[in-house]
Amino acid sequence: MTKPRFATIEAIREACRALPEGDERAAEAVRARQRILTKPPGSLGLLEELAAWLACWQGREMPGLERVEVLVFAGNHGVVARGVSPYPPEVTGQMVANFAAGGAAINQLAKVAGAKLRVIPLDLEAPTRDLSEAPAMDEAEFLAAVDTGFAAAVPGTDLLALGEMGIGNTTAAAAVAAALFGGDGQRWAGRGTGLDDEGLSRKQAVIDAALAHHAALLHDPLHVARALGGRELAAIMGAVLAARLHRTPVLLDGFVCTAGAAPLARIAPTALDHARIAHCSAEIGHHALASALGQQPLLHLGMRLGEASGAAVAIPILRAAIACHAGMATFAEAGVRDRD
Repeated sequence: MTKPRFATIEAIREACRALPEGDERAAEAVRARQRILTKPPGSLGLLEELAAWLACWQGREMPGLERVEVLVFAGNHGVVARGVSPYPPEVTGQMVANFAAGGAAINQLAKVAGAKLRVIPLDLEAPTRDLSEAPAMDEAEFLAAVDTGFAAAVPGTDLLALGEMGIGNTTAAAAVAAALFGGDGQRWAGRGTGLDDEGLSRKQAVIDAALAHHAALLHDPLHVARALGGRELAAIMGAVLAARLHRTPVLLDGFVCTAGAAPLARIAPTALDHARIAHCSAEIGHHALASALGQQPLLHLGMRLGEASGAAVAIPILRAAIACHAGMATFAEAGVRDRD
C-alpha cells in the first residue's frame, strides 16, 4: 500500500511554509529577448508576460509545451439532497463515462490544445456529507482526496490544466469562497447548472446554514476546505500544491477549480504564483474570487461548463506566446532598424 503523502492536515500546512520559488533569471532572460524582437516594446501584451511566467516556473529561458496534461477530478456531494442543483447526483458518474467515451466538450478541447486528458473519479458511490449539517469530509477522507490530487500531478509536466466535474459543487465552492473571503450565500451563489429563482434562494440559504454550522472552523483555510468543500476540490488543492513543489505552471479552470485552490493562498500569500486563472466563469462568484486572489483571468468567454474546458481553451494562448517568443527574429537577425 502506498504511503500517504500527507498523514495529517498539519502536514499540508507545513508544506505550504516551504514552497519553492520560480526561476526569476529565466523570466528576465525572456524579457530581455522580448526587448530585441522585431516589434515595438510590449506590443504583444499579455503574450509577453505569459512567456516570462512559463519560463519562470519551467526554469528555462526558452519555455516549451511538449508535455501538457489536463486533469479533471470528479466527486459527488451530499448537499445535492437539499435541492441545490436541477440535476441528480448520478449525472456525475454518467459524465465521467462520457469523458471516457470521448463525447464531452473537454475531450474535443484537450485534443485541439494538444494536451493529454486524464479523468479521476473520487469515490462517486459515497457522496460527501451534507455540508450544511455536518463536515463534508472527515480528516481521513479529506487527506485521501488531497493525496489523490497530489499523486496525479507528476514531475516533468510542462503545463498542468485543472478542472472538475461534480453535481452540486458550485454550492461547495460558494461556501468555501464565503468562508475564506467573507460574505454570504447571496454574494457567492450563482445558478450553477441552471437553477431557477426558487432554487437559487434555496442554494443561498443552504450556504448560509453551512457557514453558521461551521462558524468555529472558519478561521482555518484547510478545515474550511474539509468541512465545506468536496473531494474534487480537495484533489485540485493537492494537485496545485504538488505542481508548485515540482515547479510546474498551472492553469486553473473556473469558479469551482479556483475555489479548490484558494485555501492555499490563505495559508501562504504567494502559494498560487505558479498558477493562472484561465478564464472568468459566468458563475457569479468567480470574478470576486479572482479579485480576492489578486488575479486577472486570461479569457472572458461567458463559459460556465467546468470540466477544465476554459483551461483547455487557454492552452493555445500559451502556445502562441511561446511561438512568438521562440520564432520571431531579433532586429539584428532580420536586418531591421531598432528604435533610436
